[in-house]
Amino acid sequence: MLKNILFTIGITMTLLQAEVPLAQRIGQMLMVGFHGTSAKPGSQICKDIMRYNLGAVILFDYNPVDKSKPKNIASKAQVAQLTKELQACSRDRKLLIAVDQEGGRVQRLKSKYGFYGKFPKAADVVKSGNMKQTYEKMAQELRSVGINYDLAPVVDLDINPKNHVIHGLGRSFGKDPKTVQKYASIFMDAMHRYGVLTSLKHFPGHGSSVGDTHKGFVDVTNLWKPVELEPYKLLKTKADTVMVAHVFNKKLDPDYPATLSKKTVEGLLREKIGFQGVVITDDLQMGAISKKYGLRESIRLAVNAGDDILLFGNQLDPAKSVSVKTVVENIASMVREGTIPKEKIERAYNRIQILKERL
Repeated sequence: MLKNILFTIGITMTLLQAEVPLAQRIGQMLMVGFHGTSAKPGSQICKDIMRYNLGAVILFDYNPVDKSKPKNIASKAQVAQLTKELQACSRDRKLLIAVDQEGGRVQRLKSKYGFYGKFPKAADVVKSGNMKQTYEKMAQELRSVGINYDLAPVVDLDINPKNHVIHGLGRSFGKDPKTVQKYASIFMDAMHRYGVLTSLKHFPGHGSSVGDTHKGFVDVTNLWKPVELEPYKLLKTKADTVMVAHVFNKKLDPDYPATLSKKTVEGLLREKIGFQGVVITDDLQMGAISKKYGLRESIRLAVNAGDDILLFGNQLDPAKSVSVKTVVENIASMVREGTIPKEKIERAYNRIQILKERL
């Protein structure tokens, strides 16, 4: 029955694609960060959403350009109005509006803006035993201001005490895959009850690393363990999306970090593990990618690797902000040249439309 439904949806999406211009199919594959606490019709973000059929945006509180002003998040009422304005710009009213809201150090909706802002980190949630109530409250707050996509939960295993970005911040539910599965499922169930999509991260595992991909190249070849794949195997049928990390592991791919690796995304995640949903990249402006690859090359590799949503947070280096127009035109030109097969765009577009049916 399920296969018949998915087949029917796939056929319908294929027929609809004939009516959707290439640039607007590509637009659905992008998640971008932007500056502004509103999205009036004349704003750049609204024009990008309308012109390119932009699929997703990501909201931040911290403003890297002017620290005295909020970037997107100033108050509960303001965020609720912003998300309404963003959806009004979208032709299908199903724009994905995302934040990183894990709890602990990673939560964009802070108490100083009028939000609860005191959600505990994953490690403390496990200790307290109040995970259901915690994540119900988090999901309800997200939904109340129109945020429909939480880039969480973290399913990295806490297996390296020297790890600063996962262990050091208490972002993991533990070192045992079944424990991680249990708590990640509770997190996702809470989000789904309030119509919020989720993303398992950071595939194929960031818990064993000692470096930070925000800053530069991180090689986990001699640290990574196959057990780090277990949460993805256990949660593959429940996951809305999977976020791929920028970690490099020459045992999985001797040439490219996971985000840009066809062997890792299509070979390992899709074919071996069997996840067929939407794959989203970690921010392609992070140092692990931007310091080694140019924009055009990283885009080409990401799309060809099988990534469906390309994330450009425009948050890490204000001097290197990337416009929607630039990314769309680069991808479109590579499709015309044949360096990106058109089928890659069609498959990504289809997966994203199926995902949005859950909203």
